[in-house]
Amino acid sequence: MEQTRQEMPKILLEEKQKRDLALLEAALYVAGRPLDLKTLCSVLKTRSEEKVKRLAKILADEYKSRNTSLEILELADKRFVLQLKPEFTPQVRRLAIRPLLSTGPLKTLAYIAFRQPIPQARVIAVRGSHAYGHVKQLEELGLIVRERVKRGMVIRTTEVFADYFGLSHDVRLMKRQLGEVFKGYEQLDT
Repeated sequence: MEQTRQEMPKILLEEKQKRDLALLEAALYVAGRPLDLKTLCSVLKTRSEEKVKRLAKILADEYKSRNTSLEILELADKRFVLQLKPEFTPQVRRLAIRPLLSTGPLKTLAYIAFRQPIPQARVIAVRGSHAYGHVKQLEELGLIVRERVKRGMVIRTTEVFADYFGLSHDVRLMKRQLGEVFKGYEQLDT
């Protein structure tokens, strides 16, 4: 009887950890974007970022051991994301319901992200007058913000943009990450 009492807390702790891991996985799946430790703490109803980080790493290791098409990555700024491994994207891209952006607005967004903060006039000069519509669409989606500066507008990306594309919130680091993505592509000024 004495041994059973000592084993009970261990069994309860293991069950709680399994439940926390499942809840963490559910949050990352439903969000469809990177989540920071503070958000994950609120989901697990804990204040311990260390505990959540440890659980996220356990879950990431589980995904690695399963050898599936999905992975959990730790990103900059203490964020985690559940995503499709890049090598599977080309084969399943056509099954996506519809892309968030068509090619034109996506190119405009890439230009803004790589050159930010950038005057709106420069974006229009480089991307053409159709970019006014792109800027409006990107702003409605919450991917960019426009700020009045003197006689013009300056555009920069938002945290929503960084989260959606799995990039750092720090603009300098984000630009380095984008530089890696853009290697091998045409110049953004064309």
